[in-house]
Amino acid sequence: MTRLIVRQKMHLVALLVFHLDMLETIYTMLVLLGLANALNIRGRRRVAISYASESASRFKVRSLNLHTMLFQSDELCFESCRMNKAVFHKLCNLLTTHGNLKSTRHSSVEELVGTFLHILTHNQKTRVMKRQMRRSTEMVSCNFHLVLNVVLRLHTLLFKNPEAILENSIDEQWKWFKNCLGALDGTYIKVHMLVADIPRYRSRKSEIATNVLGVCTPDMQFIYVLAGWEGSAADGRVLRDAITRRNGLKVPQGNITKKMYF
Repeated sequence: MTRLIVRQKMHLVALLVFHLDMLETIYTMLVLLGLANALNIRGRRRVAISYASESASRFKVRSLNLHTMLFQSDELCFESCRMNKAVFHKLCNLLTTHGNLKSTRHSSVEELVGTFLHILTHNQKTRVMKRQMRRSTEMVSCNFHLVLNVVLRLHTLLFKNPEAILENSIDEQWKWFKNCLGALDGTYIKVHMLVADIPRYRSRKSEIATNVLGVCTPDMQFIYVLAGWEGSAADGRVLRDAITRRNGLKVPQGNITKKMYF
């Protein structure tokens, strides 16, 4: 009986030692698994993002596009801005000298003026210029309005006083128009309007536009411009408004009857 009890105790002790060994082994395995998992997570951790290369790529694309648009050749400059390189640089100099246009923190004067002219000549949207110049839509819009405000301030320099065609003119195109001061016509310029105003700005060509009256000298220099009328307005109504305005279209009076051709 005593031997049986001792043998049972020995079995219990052996079983307990076995279980302790198993617990220690399991604990060791859990520690190793946790360490391996931690190392695996650390290895899969996202690599830090660097925007330096992306910024350099945007700068390279923007510089290449500007060079192609403005500086590569007179032909490409004319296609982009409707003026050759010499005239473009004269315009930049005029806006800088007399209009106080300055380079911004991110854009040069050439980029400001080039973007402004490209939007006007090709009726481009800011989203298109965003992709082409690698700028945000907000920056493209701000740069456009910056140059626009400078151009509006220089209206006294950009608008020319009319001079009549002389009686002894030998110009093959204009010698038949003696005493002519210039010519005027209306044109439609597409605009974005509120939904409620769209019917008033729908032109006879089914475009949402504003009716603009322009008056030019024989050498294509602007004398007068009236913008803002709805596209649905007739040309005669716009002309009547231009003549009756306080600071509207005025035909100079003199000894010789001046003529304005319509």
